[in-house]
Amino acid sequence: MSRRLRGLLLPLLAVVLVAGVLTVEVAHGGGDYAPRRAADPCVTRPATSVSTGLEGLGEQLVLLGVNGAACRLGESREALVLELARPGTRTPAQVAAVRAGLLAAVDRLQAEGRLPRASSLVDEALDMSDLNGFVKALIRAVPDSVVDNALHTDDVLRRTIRKLDLARLLTDVSDVDALNRQLGAAVGAAVKDALIARLRDLL
Repeated sequence: MSRRLRGLLLPLLAVVLVAGVLTVEVAHGGGDYAPRRAADPCVTRPATSVSTGLEGLGEQLVLLGVNGAACRLGESREALVLELARPGTRTPAQVAAVRAGLLAAVDRLQAEGRLPRASSLVDEALDMSDLNGFVKALIRAVPDSVVDNALHTDDVLRRTIRKLDLARLLTDVSDVDALNRQLGAAVGAAVKDALIARLRDLL
């Protein structure tokens, strides 16, 4: 085959291939393209985390909580997250919606049986605390059954969320990742403090 003929066939082959792809796309609805709509935050969706323990618990609560807040405010989760990630003071309605969303997230995880038992969080909470070794050893010696009877994870979470200074936490974020990371870390740290305080009362 001459070089000139090859030069004519290659562009023709390219046109045929592109036409074939376009035909398949149109046949499968590609001709009716419309921008993808944001997911409805009021629709229940699974919430999972790659992390475990207090960090994973915080991540799940933030994911569900912000979704619930968006539903309460009547906007998409994406729109709310972008608003919260902008510099400036949050409105009382936004703060109240996030708090209500977090509390609803606790209720959902509790109803689905997905909240960890308090005893399963003790070691991590102690590792993160600044208690002396003797007190840590005493707390670790408390039987799991005693810990779980005295401490209910859902109660600890609700008390923690009600006490969080969300107005400050939501104002200090600078982007979407910082919002998720900071809010999740704050929940985890507050739960740790609440667990330690209650565990010391058992001694």
